[in-house]
Amino acid sequence: MYKHRALGICMLVLCAAGSAIGQPTPNPSSTAPATANQLPRVTILATGGTIAGKANTNSAVGYTSGQASAQDLIDAVPGIEKVATLTAEQISNIGSQDMNDEVWVALAKRINELFAKGDTDGVVITHGTDTMEETAFFLEQVLASDKPVVLVGSMRPSTAISADGPANLYAGVQVASSKEARGRGVLIVLNNTIHESRDATKTHTTSLQTFASPNAGPAGYVDASEVRFVEPVETCKRPRFKAPDKAPLPRVDIIYSHSNMLPDEVSDALKRGCKGIVLAGVGDGNSSKAVVDALSSAAQQGTVVVRSSRVGAGFTVRNAELNDDKLGFIAAQDLNPPKARILLQLLLANGTTDAQRIQAEFTTR
Repeated sequence: MYKHRALGICMLVLCAAGSAIGQPTPNPSSTAPATANQLPRVTILATGGTIAGKANTNSAVGYTSGQASAQDLIDAVPGIEKVATLTAEQISNIGSQDMNDEVWVALAKRINELFAKGDTDGVVITHGTDTMEETAFFLEQVLASDKPVVLVGSMRPSTAISADGPANLYAGVQVASSKEARGRGVLIVLNNTIHESRDATKTHTTSLQTFASPNAGPAGYVDASEVRFVEPVETCKRPRFKAPDKAPLPRVDIIYSHSNMLPDEVSDALKRGCKGIVLAGVGDGNSSKAVVDALSSAAQQGTVVVRSSRVGAGFTVRNAELNDDKLGFIAAQDLNPPKARILLQLLLANGTTDAQRIQAEFTTR
């Protein structure tokens, strides 16, 4: 069952009953919120990105990602200390185009540790926008606590005129400090708009309003006075999957479909030892006959093949444009190719290879 959000109209969906493999046991003491006389405790984990970028003197529009430290970012936001008691840690300092499994595993371990020890009431991750949705979706699957985790970034570097990073960081801390954010999973906050990790995607190369949730709409909004969500909290088991102990995750390649396409990329992926392939298909997850045939052959030989779409919105519907039952494919439903890849990696990492079980996980919010 899927939800469509609109202000004032709420539809609840239940998470699937399948239990996660090897769930960590939360520390009961970690569930106690800050007292009425205390500000919420928020930990900022910095990873780099444009929000930590500084102008490049060799270019009129260019900049270098990951130059400012976590403390630099906090110091650039007047009044943020009135929202929460902040601590900062530097996990990495890279552009998000270089985001990788090692940083993901480090983030998951540190966040689970902070929450299990009761050291914080919420976490804000500063991150580049290019792969922000992928990091958010990965963490959504492996974090054990229902405390808020919020990813923020910026479209302009910290040294730019009208840099948007400080405002986004302030809003992110507001959301991470909000009692209403608890139980909502990993969120993305940019330009005073809140998005859920499954739904959010970057839609514009330069606009401040780059993130959208095409199939569901925003989860909420932030302004100077309050955090507003447009629907009630859902009840979901956490985590869905055991967090990986180390990197890398199983190799899953994305193959982008286009006109006049040959099956060479499928052959190359298999030669490189991939365990799964995600098709970024045209339309409803389709491709040329030669590519479909090659993918079906790979599926019959044990490679997991997931059909997604390059379109940017809508669902890849099972057994609609292609006969998935006959071809041996999984339909990605509402997950775009990058998120479909992450979910398949986690399933494979947890030993799940059965096609029906994999399809069920793609259907579960």
